[in-house]
Amino acid sequence: MTAWLAQRPWKRAAAWLVFLGPLFYATYGFANWWATTRASVPSMAFAWERHVPFWPWTIFPYWTINVFYALSLFLARSKHTLDRHALRLVTATLVACTCFILWPLHFSFGQPPVDGAPAFLFNALRGFDQPFNQAPSLHIALAVILWDWYRQFLRPLWARLVLHVWAFAICASVLTTWQHHFIDIPTGALLGIFCVWLWPLERVVSMPRAWQRTRDAQRWKLGGFYAAGAVLCLAAALYGGGIALWLAWPAASLALVALNYIGFGARGFQMNRHGRMGWAARWLFAPYRLGAAINAWLWTRKLPASVEVVPGLRLGRRPTHAEWLAAGRPRLVSLCAELQLPAGVPHARCVPLLDLTVPPTVRLQRAAAVIEGQRRNAASATHRAEGATHRAESATVWVCCALGFSRSAAASIAWLGRYGAAGGVAQAEAAVRRARPQIVLRGAWLASLEPLKPLSKLPEVPRHD
Repeated sequence: MTAWLAQRPWKRAAAWLVFLGPLFYATYGFANWWATTRASVPSMAFAWERHVPFWPWTIFPYWTINVFYALSLFLARSKHTLDRHALRLVTATLVACTCFILWPLHFSFGQPPVDGAPAFLFNALRGFDQPFNQAPSLHIALAVILWDWYRQFLRPLWARLVLHVWAFAICASVLTTWQHHFIDIPTGALLGIFCVWLWPLERVVSMPRAWQRTRDAQRWKLGGFYAAGAVLCLAAALYGGGIALWLAWPAASLALVALNYIGFGARGFQMNRHGRMGWAARWLFAPYRLGAAINAWLWTRKLPASVEVVPGLRLGRRPTHAEWLAAGRPRLVSLCAELQLPAGVPHARCVPLLDLTVPPTVRLQRAAAVIEGQRRNAASATHRAEGATHRAESATVWVCCALGFSRSAAASIAWLGRYGAAGGVAQAEAAVRRARPQIVLRGAWLASLEPLKPLSKLPEVPRHD
């Protein structure tokens, strides 16, 4: 027990708990009181919700969230993960309670009488909870945050299944105890996912610290377009009601994309060095990613997935897994911040860049270095596999982005001009245009590429970003 305490920042966890408990009751209670002072508090419910059964026994899983909430703080292995987890809980509480104050809602039909053991828990709940504080459900938001927290400690499949069932029971109980209407559940889940995205547990820069306001007029222009799209989707959701309320999801997604362009940058998509996104980012940006994938298919459906620029270097769109296999399992280098590389592709690398924007020269230099590293690693792997009976991976590097028209083309030019035999950026651009005439590189791209000079001696390529 002493060793366990020594390995964990339990004093810091206790301090966080002392802070979080009063914060929750003060803000939640104030929002409840505020709603009672209003002359009229609306509700938002679907007719089918009156057919949801009232199961008193589900108050038990409903209340378990309190235990898991308090215990979670003492399981942290480091101050870093403890602080990030606690900040998720703080953010969810403050954002939810702000929503409760700005647009209070109430539960529109009362609970029937309860007898037996569940009655004690229902009475305790009514002692501080009124039929307000509805959307977004703070209960659901906290359940999402706690689910993400606890799953890091569980490796056996059976344990993870128990966690998933527990999380589902907690979320379902807000309906079967008649505490919330359905609209509160997806909005609460969205808030929880947002908090997970905002404060990643990994040792990477959190989103608030990643903010760097840009002076790039193109990024502000694109950010404005996406913000306008978010407003239109939200207006359509509120005006249409019913199933149209799901448009609030793409509204939130487009609003975050707008913030990526004007401040967070490519980091906002949380694409890792292997071309895969965190689960929270995948869900938050899912509507936008779907639109981006459809747009890429429409532009490239009649074009080959990739073309050979020079021996050992291919340029094209982001491949499917089948296209990657058909190409001979080349090493992939993605420049795409918004679309993932296919799962199950080893040795893939990603240098994420925002779409339709011109990156600084240093990022193109970095992309060229990663391509060169992949080329050398592929060549080494092929050499080691010579004479082996199994199929070796190709010594080719496939450079890709969403369409294969700009970001990947610029990265290929950067590599050819810096490491290849092109003899400079102008010759490299000509070679890429011959191979893929559809590329779109205007003056700003060429100005960013121009400072790149050929290397007389190839340096060691860094192994990590």
